[in-house]
Amino acid sequence: MPKLTFWFEFASTYSYLSAMRIEELAVKAGVEIAWKPFLLGPIFKAQGWDSSPFNLYPAKGKYMVRDIGRMAEARGLQFRLPEPFPQNGLHAARLALVGLEEGWGPEFVKGVYRAGFADGRDISEPAVLATELEVAGANAENAMARAQAPHIKEKLRANTGEAQAAGIFGAPSFTTSAGELFWGDDRLEQALVWSLR
Repeated sequence: MPKLTFWFEFASTYSYLSAMRIEELAVKAGVEIAWKPFLLGPIFKAQGWDSSPFNLYPAKGKYMVRDIGRMAEARGLQFRLPEPFPQNGLHAARLALVGLEEGWGPEFVKGVYRAGFADGRDISEPAVLATELEVAGANAENAMARAQAPHIKEKLRANTGEAQAAGIFGAPSFTTSAGELFWGDDRLEQALVWSLR
């Protein structure tokens, strides 16, 4: 089956939109999705940024909030920008890697996005993550312990390095098996079609 890699960052508003619809679209397209958490912080630093571009450019940030609000409403989703923004998604990303190994990853990912961008909760809080782990069917205590394992930490660093090497500069991004790169929720459909080539 053709495969499309979904690169996501838990601090990314537009990744929230993609995470909530990618599975249904992929099933219809006959494409397998590889979920790949990574961190935008090191990528932004390499570009000379110390925060989200939506914070660095206030007009762009104001537009983004309204744009996400419109899109979320059209898709039947709730949206609120959490405070602080961007959220620290490091521990959530490590937990997602554990979940992708154990089979509950996508449900956890969607739960964390809902917690942050629908409910406005702080996704760096262990209690918030524990709740989403349980909802996804995981044992929260075991998952939290596994997320501290050296190989999980190294996997997240490797994912981030791989993203940089692939030319990824933002999230969500999508790459086909042939290495074709697409950036943004509005390119998801095109990425799925391209992955069938």
